[in-house]
Amino acid sequence: MPKFGVLLAALPLFVATPALAQATVFDPVGDFLPSYVFDHDADLDVTSFSVSFNDATDMFLLGASLAGPVNLDEEGFYVIGVNTGTGVIDPFDDIGQGNVTFNQAIVLQKDGSVNLGTASFVGNVFTISVPLSLLPSTGADPTAYGFNLWPRYGEGVTGNNQISDFAPNNALLTVNGVVPEPATWMTMLLGFGLAGAALRFRRRRDRVPA
Repeated sequence: MPKFGVLLAALPLFVATPALAQATVFDPVGDFLPSYVFDHDADLDVTSFSVSFNDATDMFLLGASLAGPVNLDEEGFYVIGVNTGTGVIDPFDDIGQGNVTFNQAIVLQKDGSVNLGTASFVGNVFTISVPLSLLPSTGADPTAYGFNLWPRYGEGVTGNNQISDFAPNNALLTVNGVVPEPATWMTMLLGFGLAGAALRFRRRRDRVPA
């Protein structure tokens, strides 16, 4: 699985303020999914995806960069799945992305039209502003909402083989960073368990009389 770097710092797209929490995930160039069967267009290859939340204005700002400028002559659009707490929709098990769960979707067309909020394109970068009121909570705090961006080839949804890329891969991005995958949690728990066992063994050994 590609390694992702999480940068909790300002990018040119975002203005840092005390009320603003944000995170960015970077995605390798050219990492099209093996299940993707259409042309490897640069504007369907995500290279970074950012999420920020301003609790002073109750506004999400989403931003992404692509491997190339948007080509209006080629079919395609961009979906951002949002998990506001329930995250009951997880239709990507068959392409190895079972941790991408969502219960709402923001759909951005290449012409800049979007179903929620307002959007704009500049070259290979797009931004979307979405008021919290359009993404009501189903149990999660806004700073714990999970987001994932996936481009699709074509004009509509016909199958998972249209999806060219995920950012982040098989995980969700919150304003606090990438949510660990279940396998990652298991590795962390195993590591904590082994460390605890080693510490207990050392303490018992130190108590044995010489």
